[in-house]
Amino acid sequence: MAEGITLFPQSGMLMCVLLFITTFRHGVSGDKPDKKPNFIIILADDIGWGDLDTNQPERKSNNTPYLNLMAGQGLRFSDFHSPASTCSPSRAAILTGRYGLRNGVIHNFGVGSVAGLPLSEVTLPQLLQRAGYYTAMIGKWHLGHNGPYGPTKRGFDYFLGIPYSNDMGCTDIPGFNLPRCPPCDLSTPRVIRLKRSPQGGCYSKPGLPLIKNDTIVEQPLNLWTLTEQYKSAATEIIRNARDRGQPYLLYVALAHMHVPLAPALGSPPYGGQVYPATLREMDSLVGAIKSASDDTDKNNTLIWFTGDNGPWERKCQYAGSVGPFSGKWQTSRGGGSAKQTTWEGGHRVPTVAYWPGRIPANTTSSALLSGMDIFPTLLSLANVTPPADRRYDGIDATDILLHGEQSGHEFLGHPNSGAAGQFGDLQAVRMGNHKAYYLTGSAEACGGATGRQELHDPPLIFDLQHDETEETPLDVESPEYQAAMERISQKREELLWDIATDTSVSVADYSTDTSAVPCCNPEHAVCRCHTG
Repeated sequence: MAEGITLFPQSGMLMCVLLFITTFRHGVSGDKPDKKPNFIIILADDIGWGDLDTNQPERKSNNTPYLNLMAGQGLRFSDFHSPASTCSPSRAAILTGRYGLRNGVIHNFGVGSVAGLPLSEVTLPQLLQRAGYYTAMIGKWHLGHNGPYGPTKRGFDYFLGIPYSNDMGCTDIPGFNLPRCPPCDLSTPRVIRLKRSPQGGCYSKPGLPLIKNDTIVEQPLNLWTLTEQYKSAATEIIRNARDRGQPYLLYVALAHMHVPLAPALGSPPYGGQVYPATLREMDSLVGAIKSASDDTDKNNTLIWFTGDNGPWERKCQYAGSVGPFSGKWQTSRGGGSAKQTTWEGGHRVPTVAYWPGRIPANTTSSALLSGMDIFPTLLSLANVTPPADRRYDGIDATDILLHGEQSGHEFLGHPNSGAAGQFGDLQAVRMGNHKAYYLTGSAEACGGATGRQELHDPPLIFDLQHDETEETPLDVESPEYQAAMERISQKREELLWDIATDTSVSVADYSTDTSAVPCCNPEHAVCRCHTG
């Protein structure tokens, strides 16, 4: 009896110590609380790493005050990368956690695309929907709009947005673009439904459609009121979450900062300040979403802001800032080093995560991460297991988000997204501070220069820790180069073999047909309608 009485307090003390350690390490409720968390993913379009004020505080700009606040109250990532350097491949990888060489999406879908993200691919919203989540999307889809490829067929309960980029259709009051695009063709006879100008890729037909769920509600849409429509829909979804009694995923794929830029007409005089005005409008939308979330379920909602790729350099004054990641080796030889390229400016994107009480405030992570990591991380936090019949490339970043760990990807590939070479090929790879390039060139810079395509054998290798501008590659004879080359070659070959032997690889259908062009009224010029 006495022994039993003696052991009980010791066991109780041990339990208290273990509870204290667990609380200190994981927080009171652990990484996977009984109440499933809400998720808000905000994906900016064509945004530069340097567009976020807190990434370049020395500039003392004030274009992103709400994102600055979110970073101050949460976590800023300094080495976060989009999975590709153009729209469709990046979005497909984010929603599947897989490189384009696996999920099949290696370049953009078009206005007349008959298909989209292969139906064999399983998406993040599908998995969360099956786990009891309400799933909603607002903004740009760009993963197929015809038949079973639209967002409401790929896991979203609700959709309001554009089926592709906001420059892939005409509008009556065009936004700012380079070159300037004309308004919709106002001719009245029955028209050919797809008409694109050879000058600068401007469309005169069809009108840019706004779709709600599966129905076109406005064509052409009004670019200048789109932000307010998105804001109203997003905040309503968040505020109605409590009444639904379900956790939710809200994916907001912004039109900002893709051309044509259309900051609110009430903005200050533009002058040469169109891009900053648009950036401030984007930031205000992010602020409204954060405010609505804070007012409803603040401590149970993760907001993750990032970008789909870097700025579209050829748009000159209407393109964003890559910050210090200027790709000087390429720009000194002509050609672009941002969107569509594998240079840092093409895929290093501003990224902030915010979750009061869970993510430590005012912290910065230098972990090497990718947009592909959103898929496994959110599933892990929701305690959802992804299908085991396929291979994934994203990693679970929960410990980086919640506990300050700094170890991300050991090795990360960057696919060709429209510059030199074959679409989807992993033409640049990153390992630690070293980055290797096997093929460069052929992306258009401001002014029209593209730079010639160059194959590098052996590859160019840069040390990003000491040369973030990527100006001077390592000497191939140096010990540093030789050691880096050996490690990179081994890991690259392992990854390529893993993809080559992956039986779950999908292949996208990129065929087009005019019958697949979204059109609410084929009898009218530019398919004009407004159903409200």
